Amino acid sequence: MKMWSGRFSQGPNAEFEQWQRSFPFDRVLLPYEVAASKAHAAALATAGVLNHDELATTLFALDQIGREELPAADDPAIEDVHHYVETRLVELAGEVGYKLHTGRSRNEQVATDLRLYVREQIDTVCQLLIDLVGEFVKQAEAAGTNAMPAYTHLQRAEPVLVAHWLLAYVEMFVRDLDRLNDCRGRVNVCPLGSGAVAGTILPLDRAAIAQELGFAVPTANSMDATSDRDFAIEFVQALSLVGLHLSRWAEEFILFSTTEFGLVKLPEEFSTGSSAMPQKKNPDALELIRGKAGKVFADATALFIGVKGLPLAYNKDLQETQQPVLAAAQQVASMVRVATGFMTAVEFNYGRMEQAASCGFMNAQAAAAYLVRQGIPFRRAHELIGKAVRLCVEQSCELEQLSKDDYALCGIDAGEQFYNALTLNAVLALHNVQGGTAAVRVREALQTTKERLSPYVGVAHACT
Repeated sequence: MKMWSGRFSQGPNAEFEQWQRSFPFDRVLLPYEVAASKAHAAALATAGVLNHDELATTLFALDQIGREELPAADDPAIEDVHHYVETRLVELAGEVGYKLHTGRSRNEQVATDLRLYVREQIDTVCQLLIDLVGEFVKQAEAAGTNAMPAYTHLQRAEPVLVAHWLLAYVEMFVRDLDRLNDCRGRVNVCPLGSGAVAGTILPLDRAAIAQELGFAVPTANSMDATSDRDFAIEFVQALSLVGLHLSRWAEEFILFSTTEFGLVKLPEEFSTGSSAMPQKKNPDALELIRGKAGKVFADATALFIGVKGLPLAYNKDLQETQQPVLAAAQQVASMVRVATGFMTAVEFNYGRMEQAASCGFMNAQAAAAYLVRQGIPFRRAHELIGKAVRLCVEQSCELEQLSKDDYALCGIDAGEQFYNALTLNAVLALHNVQGGTAAVRVREALQTTKERLSPYVGVAHACT
């Protein structure tokens, strides 16, 4: 029997009835539906709707429902997860099962279930990100003082420590943690007691319900509570940025693993071969992360479009906001897990990295900086070193290989200290500012990163 069938003299069109069912995907919300139903049952008992025995019977049956294996997703008799729980509750508890829906609506139920789901997924993704960041930090520590080229416009720019490069990704993922943590605060309000649109018809203790479910407070407005999906949009937007950062990381590691770059050694356990070319080792894990990020962006777009034209309060369109949330949460969690495994196994070709960091005129800015320290204006120093680079190109050599006479032709007095300023170690040490790549600054950054992550270590819920 439908939860709403009393008003109708005939049943729905058979095709429409199956088409509008949400049980194939909202079945994932069963644990949250059971938890919310138990909190509502306790509130009904406090309000005098359920006596002590009825409450005990209801709670016992709900616990059993939570432990049972769900029916098949394509079971045509089940409309949605709310319908399933109520129907099964009546089967287990008898007539008292019909009392549970007193003073509540599916509108507030799904809003509550979805908030509970999102809150838990935030905690899950946060913990996964902590694990991922931990692997980046381990690799940065293992890299020590090894150097590599940094790129702008995908052209070699200046040398940096490998650890400095890895910590750039740490900054991205820590921002993701901050965003998810901030989002969690807005997720953590309880819609139960809002009814269908105007608030419950019973004097339920909404604060007690919220506390029972671990929410900070009840929602402030019943119309907003049942129709709000800002929290879902914000959550998936935050996941989109996680996906974006993972995609950027994947793209760079794909490039750096090619023969042309040769900076990264692909771990075999996260690579595949070619069905045609026996020599191939393909970065499929990275490519799939890059590809799957687009699906998360699509989920965020679907949420925006689905909500943008809805009048207050609840509309059936909101049923379609569940799938993008569920899909994005599972997609990003799996992407982070794979990325963490990859970072645990990946190796770096430090020899190739240092070789690449020592050529291509990446000490040119350091050379100009030396001239500036001698009192030459930067624009003039820039021009002089530019002439020296042009001479190097003509002679197929590096700046440190030009003779003093060559530099004299460019208007530069190149003494021993000038040549010392062109060495790789000197170029790296030159960037001795907060956030720079000098070894002392990178060691500080590593320590600061550990301190920023320390509150999360050993905490069951990464975001609080």
